[in-house]
Amino acid sequence: MKYWLMKSEPSVFSIDDLAKSKNQTTYWDGVRNYQARNYMRDEMKVGDKVIFYHSNAEPPAAVGICEVVKEAYPDFTAFDPKSKYYDPKSKKENPTWYMVDIKLVEKFNRPVSLEEIKKNPKLKNMKLVQRGNRLSVMPLTKNEFEEIVKMGK
Repeated sequence: MKYWLMKSEPSVFSIDDLAKSKNQTTYWDGVRNYQARNYMRDEMKVGDKVIFYHSNAEPPAAVGICEVVKEAYPDFTAFDPKSKYYDPKSKKENPTWYMVDIKLVEKFNRPVSLEEIKKNPKLKNMKLVQRGNRLSVMPLTKNEFEEIVKMGK
């Protein structure tokens, strides 16, 4: 099993939106960074655990736990000219972009802010706090995942 952090702007799609989704499950669309795509396409497996993270929020924070419930498949929003995620270079026969499905496991009792994460010495090597790392999908170690979960309880 692997562990991940996935960022979403709450004004676009929040953990509360996920909680209201059918079966508390959704597809994770719109990833348009090659490294983040590669993580989803090549490494994410059913059962992997995910920290749901609200980015571009006040404050940015980890807000809950999800699980990967469907492995990577072509991101259909890339083929739709009406979608804000449309990519005319991505073709159904040879897709560029992929997505996975995630399901809510639990919301944290309290958000774990980026500031708290940065202050925690156990999380000092986490990709999220490394300078210049702005990926929307990134790996976590088991210890990083467990520490954030503990902080959110």
